[in-house]
Amino acid sequence: MSVLWLRHPLACWTGTGENADNGLVVQDQRIVELVARGNTPVTPCDRIFDASEHVLIPGLINCHHHFYQTLTRALQPALNKALFPWLQALYPVWADLDDEAIYASTQLALSELLLSGCTTAADHHYVFSTLLPRAIDVQVEAAKSIGNRVTLTRGSMSMGQSKGGLPPDSVVEAEEQILNESRRLVRTHHDRRPESQCQIALAPCSPFSVTHELMRECARIAKEEDVLLHTHLGETEDENAFCVKQFNQRPVEYLADVGWLDERVWLAHGIHFNDDEIQTLAHGKVGVCHCPSSNMLLGSGQCRAQELRRAGVRVGLGVDGSASNDGSNMIQEARQALLMQKLTYGADQCSHIDALTMATRGGAELLHRPELGTLAEGQQADLALFRLDEPRFSGHGDPLAALLLCGAHQADHVMVAGQWKVKAGELTDADLGDIIQRHQAASRRLVASVNG
Repeated sequence: MSVLWLRHPLACWTGTGENADNGLVVQDQRIVELVARGNTPVTPCDRIFDASEHVLIPGLINCHHHFYQTLTRALQPALNKALFPWLQALYPVWADLDDEAIYASTQLALSELLLSGCTTAADHHYVFSTLLPRAIDVQVEAAKSIGNRVTLTRGSMSMGQSKGGLPPDSVVEAEEQILNESRRLVRTHHDRRPESQCQIALAPCSPFSVTHELMRECARIAKEEDVLLHTHLGETEDENAFCVKQFNQRPVEYLADVGWLDERVWLAHGIHFNDDEIQTLAHGKVGVCHCPSSNMLLGSGQCRAQELRRAGVRVGLGVDGSASNDGSNMIQEARQALLMQKLTYGADQCSHIDALTMATRGGAELLHRPELGTLAEGQQADLALFRLDEPRFSGHGDPLAALLLCGAHQADHVMVAGQWKVKAGELTDADLGDIIQRHQAASRRLVASVNG
């Protein structure tokens, strides 16, 4: 039985306040000992990793993404648009997604995330068609080839333009099919164990693309199957106006009406909530995923993340879709969150510790994964190590603060469940060059199909 000591890190942030200044010990897939400053392990170790040039942190957790959108980054028809026109420009492109495109985009997004120190990622896939009946099954297989833990959500759109929704009718599904597929995916792929590599959640897309009935039915199935619920909410003022016009309700009233004020629920974006709504979400134990880069690019607004946290709302971070961010880099997203919250509240109201907490323990809380997000005895051995030998770090003082303030971009080593998935900045289980080649080919086919 192999036991590894990650020894003498330049800095070690556990996320709990516990001292691991002299590193930690990993046995099989778990952390079995934290080593305080000046100490050596009590546990006999047969391997040592010299971490003296590394900052050691828990693996980052990405709580909202659209992997398929890596195929349509910086697409000219969607440039410089707010959310609704941006979506309307891209829906026709996404309608032609196929299994090969989903496999390649899932691999590419997870590779990007892993290289940035992200060990767990939630994806929200909601575009299905006759070309793409079982996208989530394809994603399950693709994720296995990279090595991150995943929460794959069965998204859906059931209210097209003919019924007053935003998406074209060509990308919506019958609600019976959505519900049947949701049950099948949970029963086929959802692993409830603490060491789980794959979990399933249910995720109707948004108030402007699904019906009340579908939201209620998904909530009922989630309770029956004991899985989580996810959706977009409060992302833009346009969405708020749509809810008031279509349903005579603000988004949080809508959430209450469909039975989603529940601890199973985490929301993407959560920007445009008033004071009373923040208290309602806290009372309902609903979580929020802050997506700063996407919010900035689409001009959607500034999430009141610090106020949500102070009210008792669980808050994590997400890179969101790579067509509304154009990147899948989780350590950079933590920096963006730090800067956004400082801009919103003032320089002394959000620290690098706040941002890293949202990117780790906060994410674990959103995804109901208490075994992840911190470095502590008994926790799953998911961690990231960053070197500070690039020009951007030269002259730094506090090594941990430097990760965000100086703009770390790539992890040097990344471990998931006690296994190295990145070594010296390279994937251990996949050929990144091959992934990029297949991904670029899939992107060209997708865009060409629309351009004729």
